[in-house]
Amino acid sequence: MADRECINVKVGILTVSDSCYSGLATDHSGENLKHLVESGKYFRGTVVTKDIIPDEYDQIKAKLLHWSDHLKLDLILTTGGTGFSSRDVTPEATKSVIEKEALGMAIAMLQGSLEITPLAMLTRLICGIRGKTLIINLPGSMKGSSECLHIASVGIPHAVDLLRGHKSSVEKTHTALQAEGIKSSHGTHHSQHKHSSNHEHAHNKERHDGNSPSHERPHSKDGHEHPQTKEMHEAVRSGPGSPQPHPPSNPDRNHSHHHHKHPCSHVNADQVALRPRESPYPMISVEQAVAVVLENSQSLPAEYVDIKDALGRYLATSVHAAEPLPPFPASIKDGYAVLAEDGVGVRMVLGESSAGDMPRKAVTSGVCMRINTGAPVPSGADAVVQVEDTELVEASIDGKTEIQVKILTFPTVGQDIRPTGSDIEQGQEILCAGQRLGPAELGLLATVGVTSVQCYGLPVVGVLSTGNELIEPHAALTEGKIRDSNRTTLLNQLRENRIPTVDLGIVVDSPDALVQKLTEALETVDIIVTTGGVSMGDKDYLKQVLQVDFKAQLHFARVLMKPGKPTTFATLVHRGRKKLFFGLPGNPVSAIVTSNLYLIPAIRKMSGCPNPQRTVIKVKVDRDLILDPRPEYHRASLTWPAGDVTPTAHTTGNQISSRLLSMSTASVLMVLPARTSALTHIQKGDVVDAIVIADL
Repeated sequence: MADRECINVKVGILTVSDSCYSGLATDHSGENLKHLVESGKYFRGTVVTKDIIPDEYDQIKAKLLHWSDHLKLDLILTTGGTGFSSRDVTPEATKSVIEKEALGMAIAMLQGSLEITPLAMLTRLICGIRGKTLIINLPGSMKGSSECLHIASVGIPHAVDLLRGHKSSVEKTHTALQAEGIKSSHGTHHSQHKHSSNHEHAHNKERHDGNSPSHERPHSKDGHEHPQTKEMHEAVRSGPGSPQPHPPSNPDRNHSHHHHKHPCSHVNADQVALRPRESPYPMISVEQAVAVVLENSQSLPAEYVDIKDALGRYLATSVHAAEPLPPFPASIKDGYAVLAEDGVGVRMVLGESSAGDMPRKAVTSGVCMRINTGAPVPSGADAVVQVEDTELVEASIDGKTEIQVKILTFPTVGQDIRPTGSDIEQGQEILCAGQRLGPAELGLLATVGVTSVQCYGLPVVGVLSTGNELIEPHAALTEGKIRDSNRTTLLNQLRENRIPTVDLGIVVDSPDALVQKLTEALETVDIIVTTGGVSMGDKDYLKQVLQVDFKAQLHFARVLMKPGKPTTFATLVHRGRKKLFFGLPGNPVSAIVTSNLYLIPAIRKMSGCPNPQRTVIKVKVDRDLILDPRPEYHRASLTWPAGDVTPTAHTTGNQISSRLLSMSTASVLMVLPARTSALTHIQKGDVVDAIVIADL
């Protein structure tokens, strides 16, 4: 009908499966549904978002609420979690979300499925409406979910028109139905049923011939499955079967990118006209974004590091002294070791105690021993009298030996002596876990003889620039090209923070090229940082590639800030290790600002830093500043006027996000609030927060 041809349905596909979420099974059902939607086989639709979550009631509910209320999707298709297993809670989570139940759709799917197999009676499908979003539960198997979508697709476009309030489209549909004489129960359903019956006939023939492919389903809970119960188990867990769906047009894309020699993307780069005109991602605050990043940045496993290479590292375990410091009673002054009870008067000089040597003679009453700072106090002595409080009485003729000296002041017991362990006791904790190893800390380790310590690992960060317009800095400019500055800036910012880096180069704006480059990078890095490709352009594929090809969890893709609104953060698991992905904007200033707000804190958290965020200080602005509707991170340099404890921040000029020159002298980012009706500008001399991003 006419409306089926023109309407474009915004779709979200949610796979509910413990095994797919953990990577133990491939998400065949979700990928197949995405292909069916984007192929236009049943109705014209665009898959705006796709995700995999475990069989957890709260997570399913939260995802349905977010996609309905914030992403404002027209249609949400869930697959999985509709059987009789104790973990199958998708219908229950769906019921808690919907405001109106669409019972007719559920009955139609059940009726159509029962014509294929009576075991369809064991599937539990819920359909309903929340706001202007239609939510449809589908079985977990690839064939079952595609068959049920095939049945439900008859009513989806018209349902979306009704929910959208498209009066003209609704009236056209009703008029067409009346013109075709389909007001009775035969109607469109009959037409569709006829198509379905032919489709099912081929399927049943396959089954009778014994050539029907087996159902796709996640692994069983205990990892075992009895062959004779497989068919019934499939029906209970996943619902009815369905014909084998048409394969994607590119046969190479039937294989996982992890196993293909040259991995390809499943993202359709051709449907330029169908891309969203408004970002489907909710806007969050900078504070929320930072919290999400830090929550997903776990400290890396500890490793032993030689203290020669440990500068700037964070301790993973506390360090205790194996020996006391000093290891013997030591003199604090240059002077004479004496018995305090002898008081003042003349003493015979017994000899000398020098640093590095242990005196062999003991001090007794009436004698003393010359001693140097840091030298061991000889046995018998209990005080040191500094040389300034003595005078020479007798010396050898050649002046090389002191024979007698006079003590001029009354000494006290313990005077100018550092007792054994007075600085560090044996077994004492000298450095605690999480402490940063600076020059003083490394010196302390050397003092107690510790030459290797356990430190948190350092994340390896790969930096990738995206864009057809980019060329290397050394290349000659040609028409339409610009030199890539972002990679150079970010790599050196990371090296300045002593972080190991990998230069991933430049990649063109192509889903296949992105998949290949990111697949290679995941083998060697813990964090991938890209610049460009995260905005609303028709060549901005990064978010789609992450979600579709890498099954990444997209935590946020829009932040209320200037510059840096399209900043994207995602996580994924690769070979059992969590990987972080930062999609930074392509404008140079935006990339630097967002790297300081999100990337550097994440790296510090993973490196073991207990306080990973940048230092914030108070500054005075040097002029009146007009506020932006978004909170702004304004580049500035600092000076300290005489007699003023608060530095003055001097703006670096035009703050447009492409003007890298505004960063060249900047040492702080002034945090300016969003404009309101009550606050439209900051006055000269006002005090604001500033994030320190360089040495002051």
